[in-house]
Amino acid sequence: MRILAVSRAVRFSPNAVERDKAIFEAVIHRLQRLGNEVCLLSEDRLEFQHRPAHMEPMASPDFILTMARGPETLNWLKSFGVRCINSPESISNCSRSYLNAVMERIDIAAAPKEGPDGYWLKRGDAAAQTAADVVFVQDKAQLQTAILAMRQRGITDYTVSAHVKGDLVKFYGVGQGDFFRWYYPTDDGQSKFGDERRNGPSCHFPFSVEALQRDVQRLAAAVGVCVYGGDAIVRADGSFCLIDFNDWPSFSRCLEEAADAIAELVINSK
Repeated sequence: MRILAVSRAVRFSPNAVERDKAIFEAVIHRLQRLGNEVCLLSEDRLEFQHRPAHMEPMASPDFILTMARGPETLNWLKSFGVRCINSPESISNCSRSYLNAVMERIDIAAAPKEGPDGYWLKRGDAAAQTAADVVFVQDKAQLQTAILAMRQRGITDYTVSAHVKGDLVKFYGVGQGDFFRWYYPTDDGQSKFGDERRNGPSCHFPFSVEALQRDVQRLAAAVGVCVYGGDAIVRADGSFCLIDFNDWPSFSRCLEEAADAIAELVINSK
């Protein structure tokens, strides 16, 4: 099988360039060992007016593997008309504003809009590219100031949610099968922007992993992504809400087994 693989632009991997690179290359190496021909392109170096000369004879790939997120890149990938993981359409569906609407429609718990413990202002039109795209504020006055600052940066699509106290849980998934992993990021200290400290050390509140997996996989199916991850807050009573969901995370806590699962997903998608 001829596979076109497009890596993620640096701006879409804030503080995670090497981790994102590691999972993508691990999947590619597995596919190559299985006898597939893979042409790797960087989203940062694409020229959309034509298909790069070194793609030949990959001008007509059988399959596309991509971590790209730029709108122009996604439109370019659609032009090939072949199966893509994740599909350009599903990647676009992972904007926060769209996700919030989908979660409400299919009845998946999100963070409430009001609460006494502060607010989160997040860029709504795309995944976070800088720390300024995800901002915590203490009250409504600070919120208005933060909204103004975001608007001054040219971002008019944003979401606001109340801060939820509880254990922060990070999850990773591949497809609709058994591959679902979850971790407490405050236990190992891995972080992009340090926002995890708002919830403090994990208390390890008991909760239903099966219910979390079911909700996450329902959301993944609703937006169309096959490779995904995100964050949830587990409250002291065991209830939880999803606070983040995104296409193709770094899987840094389970890279090897995730790479196996993604490669298997590609092979079974032929």
